[in-house]
Amino acid sequence: MICVTRLDDREYFVNPHQIEYIETNPDTTLVMLSGKRLIVKEQVQQIIDRIVEYRRRIGGFKNEE
Repeated sequence: MICVTRLDDREYFVNPHQIEYIETNPDTTLVMLSGKRLIVKEQVQQIIDRIVEYRRRIGGFKNEE
């Protein structure tokens, strides 16, 4: 799980495997596989960095090398 901050300053933990894509319009919006949209304070690169760190932590890249 990665931590994200909604616009009301509440922190949420999101399963990055459920993120279908990320939009910037201008807020960063996570579009989930379920179709739900989460608008967060983090910039896109911060989200990407957190996903990469999460995948390293769980060994997600071992199968991709």
